[in-house]
Amino acid sequence: MMRHARVMGTGSYLPENIVTNDDLAKRIDTTDDWIFSRSGIRQRHIAARDEFTCDLAEQAARRALAAASRSPKDVDLVIVATTTPDQVFPSTACLLQDRLGIRGGPAFDVQAVCAGFIYALDITYRYIQTGASKCALVVGAETFSRILNWEDRSTCVLFGDGAGAMVLEASDQPGIISSHLHADGAYKELLCVPTGVSTAYDQILNREAFTTMQGKEVFRWAVSALGDAVVEALEANNLTEADIDWLVPHQANIRIIQAIARRVDMSMDKVVVTIERHGNTSAASVPLAFDEAVRDGRIQPGQKIIFEAFGGGFAWGSMLVQL
Repeated sequence: MMRHARVMGTGSYLPENIVTNDDLAKRIDTTDDWIFSRSGIRQRHIAARDEFTCDLAEQAARRALAAASRSPKDVDLVIVATTTPDQVFPSTACLLQDRLGIRGGPAFDVQAVCAGFIYALDITYRYIQTGASKCALVVGAETFSRILNWEDRSTCVLFGDGAGAMVLEASDQPGIISSHLHADGAYKELLCVPTGVSTAYDQILNREAFTTMQGKEVFRWAVSALGDAVVEALEANNLTEADIDWLVPHQANIRIIQAIARRVDMSMDKVVVTIERHGNTSAASVPLAFDEAVRDGRIQPGQKIIFEAFGGGFAWGSMLVQL
């Protein structure tokens, strides 16, 4: 019998602190109109100084478990997609595992920046298909504000903090139908944090661990790669856009989202958009948007959904899911 990885419950969490475009305009040379016209963002949530990635992940995870009517003892696999872990090690997944009282099963982080949650779901899909997991907790969580230069208006206005989670189980009912992942490290310098634990050992005082981005090049690449990824998911399953109920895209830029919708001839009425209120929450972006649409009733059981995301690396991918 074919094992499917079925989504049983979703959850999300956003920090209480909201920073609007007008708030940013008091600190840097920008305006609400400038930010909104270029990105579609009006506000973003920023973690408090004593609030960390694992804190956000825990809240989202507990809500997903509750929605799935499962307890931590049911979980045999924990994967956290994050670019902003609490510590160098152990992984945020291990920290979360301990917080929730989960014992014994694998727990590890996945680093593919904004594509991280798609990568983590793909791994979960493989674990469940092979019988290595029966009930998995997958979380995308970021305190991306910690790796932003708040004087660089080209980057700091775009990102926010948050977490989203899913509980997936082995089932004979449809769930994840297909997954399509890609990466190309040749473009590593277009979107990156140009320092790290190893490379900055001798230069830590002279280098800044902030996000840098060549915006125009990233925009062009994202539109092309994500459009291709959505088409790939459709063609792999002999479907057209008419067969898809919802597109849940990575929330990087409203113009990217609109361009992808045009590319696959999909009405924006079928696209879940949260960027105006959340900004780009990196690995948390897709599960945050998905949870919101599930909880407000837009996404219903039996519907077909395409996830897609693109991030530094470059890393990108798409996934066809039936709820």
